Amino acid sequence: MSKLKFSLEKKDKNARAGLIKTYHGTIKTPVFMPVGTLGNVKAILHKDLEKLGYEIILSNTYHLMLRPGEDLIKKMGGLQTFISWQKPILTDSGGYQAWSLSKLRKITEEGINFSSHLDGKKINLTPEYAIKIQEKLNSNISMVLDECTEYPATFDRAKESMELSIRWARRSKNVFKQRQGFGLFGIIQGGMYKDLRKKCAEQLCKIEFDGYALGGLSVGESHDEMNKVIDFSVTNIPEDKPRYLMGVGRPCDIFCAVERGIDMFDCVLPTRFGRNGRAFTQKGEMNLRNSIYAKDESPLDKTLNCYASQNFSRSYIHHLVKSNEILGSMILSLHNIAFYKMMMCDIRESIINNEFLKLKKKYMKYHEKYKKT
Repeated sequence: MSKLKFSLEKKDKNARAGLIKTYHGTIKTPVFMPVGTLGNVKAILHKDLEKLGYEIILSNTYHLMLRPGEDLIKKMGGLQTFISWQKPILTDSGGYQAWSLSKLRKITEEGINFSSHLDGKKINLTPEYAIKIQEKLNSNISMVLDECTEYPATFDRAKESMELSIRWARRSKNVFKQRQGFGLFGIIQGGMYKDLRKKCAEQLCKIEFDGYALGGLSVGESHDEMNKVIDFSVTNIPEDKPRYLMGVGRPCDIFCAVERGIDMFDCVLPTRFGRNGRAFTQKGEMNLRNSIYAKDESPLDKTLNCYASQNFSRSYIHHLVKSNEILGSMILSLHNIAFYKMMMCDIRESIINNEFLKLKKKYMKYHEKYKKT
C-alpha cells in the first residue's frame, strides 16, 4: 500500500478536522484546493498562494496531456519543478472533460476517445494511460479515470455509467505504482440514486483506495439534491480515509458539505468570479461592475490578511473592471482566493473548538441566498 497518510484529529458531530501527509508536505483539512488546470491558478503567482498559506493546488491530466505534454513535464522534473510549486498537487484524471466536452468525445469500454479541443487530434484516454500521465506529472494525489454521469439521468443510464466507472477504477488501481507519499483516490458515481451510490462506494472500498471522491455533482442538480447525495454517500466511506467533493463550490455548498463529513474541495469560482468583476466577502457576494461602487472609498475587506483586499478602493476596482483592465481581474482573483483560505481556516478552527454550527450560522446569514435552487 502507498504511504499517503490521513489522520483524523477532531470531530464536531460529523464535521472533521484532519491531516493528509504526502511526499511534498502535509495538508490540513478541511481544505479548499485552488484550481490550476494548466499548472497555474489564473492571474495569481504561486508565491502569493504560499503567502496565504495554501498547501495544495489542483491541475488537470487531460489539459496538461495536450500541452505541454506529460513527457516534457517529466523531463523538467515533474509538475512541482516545472511550475515552481514545491507543495502537494492533486490531478483530476480527465473524466470531467468527458462530460464537459461531450461533443468532442466518444466513450467505450476501453476508455474515452477525444478529439482535441485545440487542434482536433485524436486521443484515446484509457484508465491505464490516465494513471501513467499522472505518474509522469508526479501528482501527489492521482484520480482514477471515471465517467461523470450527466444530469438528469435515468436509473438504468446512471447504473450503466457507474458500473463502467467501477471497472475503470479497478484498471486504474492495477497499474498505479505505490510510492511513499503518493496516493490514488477512487470516485463514487451513481447519479442521484442512493442504491447506486451505495453499491459504487462498497465496490471501490473492496478495491481499496487512499481516499474517496464524490463525482457527478455540480452538473446541474439543485443544492438540496447535492446534499442528499452527500448524506447517503459518506456513510459508505471509511472514516479513516479523506473524502473529496469534486468541483464544489460556493461557501454555502462547502459549509453544508463539511457538516456532512467532507474533507476536500476544489472549484474554479474564486478566480472565475474574479475575472468577471465579482468578489466573495464575509457579508455575501459583491459585483464590482455595479455603479454603487463607483465612489466607494472602502477596501474590499480590511480584515483579510491580503494586500489586494486591503489596499485598493472599491471605486478603483470598479474603474478597472469597467475598463476591462487585467489588474482588476488580478486583484479580485487574489482577494477571492484569500477569502476562501480564511473561510477554510475558520472552519477548521471551529471544528477543533466544537463551534462549527455557530460559524456556519454566521456565514450562512449572508451566503445562503446564493445557493443553487
